[in-house]
Amino acid sequence: MALDKYHTLMTVVDAGSLTRASEQLGCTQSAVSHCLDALEKELGFTVLTRSRAGVKLTGEGERLLPAVRGFLSAAEQLRQTASSIRGLESGTVRIGAFTSVAVHWLPAVLKEFQHDYPRVDFKLLNGDYHDVEQWLTDGSVDVGFVTLPSPVGCECIPLLEDRLLAILPKHSRFEHYPKFPLVECETEPFISLLERSDHDARRALDAAGVRPNVRFYTKDDYAVIAMVEQGLGMSIMPELLLKGRQYDLQILPLVPEAKRIIGLAIAAGDKAGPATRRFADYVVRYVTAQK
Repeated sequence: MALDKYHTLMTVVDAGSLTRASEQLGCTQSAVSHCLDALEKELGFTVLTRSRAGVKLTGEGERLLPAVRGFLSAAEQLRQTASSIRGLESGTVRIGAFTSVAVHWLPAVLKEFQHDYPRVDFKLLNGDYHDVEQWLTDGSVDVGFVTLPSPVGCECIPLLEDRLLAILPKHSRFEHYPKFPLVECETEPFISLLERSDHDARRALDAAGVRPNVRFYTKDDYAVIAMVEQGLGMSIMPELLLKGRQYDLQILPLVPEAKRIIGLAIAAGDKAGPATRRFADYVVRYVTAQK
């Protein structure tokens, strides 16, 4: 099996178009197309349909995809293990992260790791909780940041207990409150992340028996913050996300107190290569030093 052909296929699938895939691969669109044609000829069936709107997996391609991801993951593990035996830690570590981690932790961890292991490359996928869990499940990433407990079948390392805080418009009626009573979410206009990703606030509200007055839904954390700044409502956000920035809003602890547990999920068993496990060690060391 030609590894390059399957790598090209996954790049096209993840990029969503031949044009973007060719840019990422550093070759012409024609070369990408010829590679896919050769792969489909080798397999004996069509994997992708191509149009001006982009590319889409066929039914056969959908069935093939998990095996392709597993093949590429095993090949990367082999490469990392061989490099480790030679004493040349190298390979590619694929990381899935949500916003607060991608902004506040990863840049420093990656800088330190790259200094010590310049031969290791990284692929960072940034999304919400649901995205990261999906990437871990289907093998798109080797390691991912999750909130615990997590449904993914991976080895999970607890990293940090992160407080949840209420964010409100400046000069709201809670301006002089020392803390925000969660029960007030039943009357205040509430801005929520999409239900599939709103684990933190939902767990806190469910534990308190509170049904929020949700007026807006969005997928983006910073969109929520911007909407609160404009006076459209209030929300609940993790402390790490709000760290180090000045926002035009009011931030209050919750009553009752609530928190999320951030964890690091690593491919279970022997699926994670040496570079991936070494990266996990650097993450744990960095977060421990920040406490």
